[in-house]
Formats: sequence, structure tokens, C-alpha cells
Amino acid sequence: MLFNIVTIFPNLLSSPLEEGILRKAKEEGHIEVNIVDLRQYAPDKHSTTDDRPFGGGEGMLMKAEPLSSAIKDIKKQGSGKVIFLSPQGRPYTQRVAEELSREESLTLVCGRYEGVDERFCEKYVDDEISLGDFILTGGELAALMVVDSVTRILPGVLGCTESVTKDTFSRNLLKHPQYTRPRVFEDMEVPEVLLSGDHKAIEEYRFITSVERTLTKRPRMLKQERFDKQEKKLLKKHGLFDRIVALQDVD
Repeated sequence: MLFNIVTIFPNLLSSPLEEGILRKAKEEGHIEVNIVDLRQYAPDKHSTTDDRPFGGGEGMLMKAEPLSSAIKDIKKQGSGKVIFLSPQGRPYTQRVAEELSREESLTLVCGRYEGVDERFCEKYVDDEISLGDFILTGGELAALMVVDSVTRILPGVLGCTESVTKDTFSRNLLKHPQYTRPRVFEDMEVPEVLLSGDHKAIEEYRFITSVERTLTKRPRMLKQERFDKQEKKLLKKHGLFDRIVALQDVD
């Protein structure tokens, strides 16, 4: 998969892409990352990529011309969807990451300052994505988060394929509590069921604690979740079924 990232600060992106899973994914050919320095497309000798907004107001806006020139150049090699990382975009979720992972290429445009000339968005942007209801100084960190979350979904990237299918947010459930050595840490013991070797009991424990954790921390997630017949039986056994039904009946 090809990621094109359009930015005025290419050095902000370099180091994270050379570490961990992203570095390995690049080396093994699962992904290619093309960092596009927007200043190279500025038409003047000062490499200007921003200007004051018409009508006045605070801050500066990114100019349309350098951005459009960059996108036109990228499209010669294959831009895929052009995504503007913006607080006004649709919320980024695991489902959106899965959707994007099915693309052959993506172009991520990193905003700066007070935003981007609206005419560029109208003509060149296919989608706007927001990482959350907060403001960053620029879209570079958001772009890295998209690259990271999409890359780990791609076949062959993670050593354990179940890491993707059983992640938090793979369903509308938070992941169950997890433990590793030592068996006793500061007088707190690992739950006995995890040491039992009884795989059915372990799966039941993990499912139930996943639901309990979601009820406690993120109950609204459960409004969208659906359970099969066996799962409903387990929920009734542990006294959770009626709580979930009551939650899902609330408008």
C-alpha cells in the first residue's frame, strides 16, 4: 500500500516511520511512504505556502496553489483517495481504518495554521477525517496515526493475525484484562482461570470481562453490539444480559 503524505514539515514524519512495525512493514514491502514537501510546490522564491484570509480574522491559511500542484504531481504516480486531516472531518474509528486498508494508495494532506483555502478542499479532497474533538498544531501526527492504524491491519504485517481480529474495537467491546509474569506482583495474583489450561473457561472469562469493562468504561459502545446465541447465554449466566438490553433500549 502506498501512503503519500503532504506536509510543510517532512522531518516531523521521518523518525516514527523508521521504528518498530512501520519500519518492518516498509522493509518487507507491505507499505511505501512518500513524504511530499509542500514547499517545493510553492510558486515564489520564498516557498510561501500560507497567506492572510480574505475578510480578515485570526491566523493564516494554507494556499490552494501549492496544494493543488502537489496533488496533481502525486496523481501521476497514483494518489488514491485524497484525505484532508481536519477537526471538521468524520470521526476516525477502527471501522474507518479497516475501510481505508482496502485502498491501494492514500494521500494524506496535513493542514497547518487556521486551515486550508476552501477551494482546494472542494476540488481535490475526497474525504476529511478527524482524530478527535481536539486541535493539534498540524496534521502530521494525525497522518502518522492513520498510517500506523491502517498498516497494522494489512495482511502479513503483524506476526500474530489474531492481534487484529481480537483487538479493542474489532467489535464494539473493549479488550479484556491481560496479565504476564510474574504470577504475583505486589501481592496481586493473576486470575486463577488463566492458569488453569481450560481453554473454554479462559475464553468465557475473557468475553465476560471484556463486556464488564465496556459496561464500566464505555457503555455507549454496547448500544451497537450484537451477540450470538451462545454469548447471550453467557451474559445471562453472569447477570449482564438485562443490563445490556436496558442500555440498548434507551434512545
